[in-house]
Amino acid sequence: IFLFRWYTCTGDCYVAVSGLPDPRKDHAITMARFARDCIAEHINLSKQLELTLGPETGDLRIRIGLHSGPITAGVLRGERSRFQLFGDTVNTAARLESS
Repeated sequence: IFLFRWYTCTGDCYVAVSGLPDPRKDHAITMARFARDCIAEHINLSKQLELTLGPETGDLRIRIGLHSGPITAGVLRGERSRFQLFGDTVNTAARLESS
């Protein structure tokens, strides 16, 4: 069981967070298992699409990166309230995603 409380987007990627709001000693292991399961599900989905819709439809790609460090989280209010992550860890992840 993966316990993810928060996620957000950087560019065209989702960012999943483990250890918020309650810290977890096994946050890195939890995220690595989540990444492994995402890859397995991606492979299964691609195969199903190829069988159902034809070989061209299974050409999907997935990128996964892991980064660990301190962050600050909060809700930004405005026209559309949204949850946001802040800090060097999030900035590093965004830079890695864009390269």
